[in-house]
Amino acid sequence: MDGGRETRGVGIGAGEALAVAAGVHAGFQVTVTVIVYPALVARASQLTSEDWAERHDAHSRRITPVVMAVYASLVATSVWALLDDPGALTWVTVAALGSVAVITAVAAATHGRLGRDGAQPPLLHRLIAVDRARCAVAVVAAALAVVALAA
Repeated sequence: MDGGRETRGVGIGAGEALAVAAGVHAGFQVTVTVIVYPALVARASQLTSEDWAERHDAHSRRITPVVMAVYASLVATSVWALLDDPGALTWVTVAALGSVAVITAVAAATHGRLGRDGAQPPLLHRLIAVDRARCAVAVVAAALAVVALAA
């Protein structure tokens, strides 16, 4: 993704930065899908409203700074990659990451409802389903970023 230009020095190019950011994001997302969300929703229907609110609020407080850092790196490296090499693979990679952002907005809205309305099973199921879709697209986006490096 460096537009055919040689990368000089010890720095990395825009394509490499995007691949690293997408890889970090995919790893983060797999961790959320496999470990974090299952722990969050485990036996949620058996909790009192107060216990659920405490669990959900603690989750939100802990994960928000990580989400912000990961997504900020995706935005920054996506812009850099598009400015450096606006080729088709770069656009497809950034589009996949953009769709992750849209899916994340659905997850955030679901979290909002879970915070207001409690651990209702339909909301918990929606959160898990949306999260799995987000994870799948995040992994595909990371793979696309790596493929774009080889092109």
